[in-house]
Amino acid sequence: MDLKLPIQIIDELSDGEVRATGELDLACGEIRNVRYEDYDVATQGVPAAQEDYEFTVGILSNGTREVEFRVEADAVSGRYSITASELLELKGRAAKLFTRAPG
Repeated sequence: MDLKLPIQIIDELSDGEVRATGELDLACGEIRNVRYEDYDVATQGVPAAQEDYEFTVGILSNGTREVEFRVEADAVSGRYSITASELLELKGRAAKLFTRAPG
């Protein structure tokens, strides 16, 4: 099954946040095609490597309804993913989100 869903990614920093979009691969939990909004990775480095980095969340949405989930951010590689247990829980929550009409 090849199911990739568009998500929002928010890296929380002490004094703000860095927003991005990406694709979550529901088969393996990897997040690819990350595109940052108003943030230059080439000059600033990945958000997870910043001194004031706190955590990362992902948001899956359908209309006005949203599901928020924890995202693992690797400061060295700059890659994002979700754990196997988080992925399993998210699949159930996503099924409920997409079986309801958008609000």
